[in-house]
Amino acid sequence: MMKTPQNIVLGRRSSRGFTLIEVLVAMLLFSFGLLGLVSIHARTIQFSNSAEDTNRAALLASNAAALMMGSQTVSLSPAVLTAWQAQVSNPALAGLPNGVGTITPSGNAANILITWQSPNAASGAANAVNRYQTQFILP
Repeated sequence: MMKTPQNIVLGRRSSRGFTLIEVLVAMLLFSFGLLGLVSIHARTIQFSNSAEDTNRAALLASNAAALMMGSQTVSLSPAVLTAWQAQVSNPALAGLPNGVGTITPSGNAANILITWQSPNAASGAANAVNRYQTQFILP
């Protein structure tokens, strides 16, 4: 039997692929997902740097406590104190960016305070200045 225009069923052909709009929507959703991953990665790096700086501050405070323990006094000599403060403020010497170290002796105890500002922190922001404080008591 020969097909004639009367017995051809007019209708929509079944689609076998994706339309252009479907591809564009899929690409848009995929790009939003990638932007989210990049944002999470950037925050992770920022938190990692902050943790590294805090660790370094604890190490510097421990170094000051060791100097006090070695000299058997909480009052360090001016030369030793100046050298320690220079180390705190110099990132090349395992110090901190914009670091400031102060030691306040009181009796047989000393308060060790280290402050620093991360170079990528916005000035005036709530987390612009970081602090690490500890107390050393000479036994």
